Amino acid sequence: MLLEVKDLNTFYGESHVLQGLSLNVAQGELVALLGRNGMGKSTTLKTIMGLVKSKSGHVIFEGTDITGFPPYKAAQAGIGYVPEERRIFPELSVYDNLLLGIKGGKIKNPNDPNVWTIDRIYSHFPKLKERCNQQGRFLSGGEQQMLAIGRSLMGNPRLLLVDEPTEGLAPIMVQEVRNVLEEINKKAGVSILLVEHNLKVALSLAHRVYLMGKAHIGYQGSVEELRNNQDVRAKYLEV
Repeated sequence: MLLEVKDLNTFYGESHVLQGLSLNVAQGELVALLGRNGMGKSTTLKTIMGLVKSKSGHVIFEGTDITGFPPYKAAQAGIGYVPEERRIFPELSVYDNLLLGIKGGKIKNPNDPNVWTIDRIYSHFPKLKERCNQQGRFLSGGEQQMLAIGRSLMGNPRLLLVDEPTEGLAPIMVQEVRNVLEEINKKAGVSILLVEHNLKVALSLAHRVYLMGKAHIGYQGSVEELRNNQDVRAKYLEV
């Protein structure tokens, strides 16, 4: 198993925001973590990445317990993170934003076809190539999202944590971002743990799904099982 999260308990002050949460992601999988707002989905990703410290439980990545690792060590271990806020640098060019994603500032083996380089990013994100010299602040929301994903890939992660990638995007850009995630997963072989409010997008991409109730996993199963279970969808997804 690529990622195993076991019995995580995370607090914000006195608020118990993750209560015994467990999930896993296999090599090559795209797993969706779904639920209503405020259930703890983003906190789950942040806890895995080390941006939020858990009080107990374990995060095991490729057989190594990385619980409590700071974010830079989680990244060095092979995990990439695409935050909901994107957090690109608005005054830097697309090209320079991508360079910041390289671990240690240097690509170790640029001739390896499995290594993410600027050219490989541009092949998956042709719009970024067109705008390579533009500052980040001049990009559309969808282009900024692609840049955030591309920057994370420059660290050559084996697992990508992606938080609400289609939030606030126009429908045409929603489809483009969705297609990019599919390509990264299926063609490039990067495993993805995806938090996504757009159920149609999530179910079109995912191999398996976890549904969150308040602070815990309430359901897990295949996409087909979820599609056929109206009661579960009503309980965990519908407003």
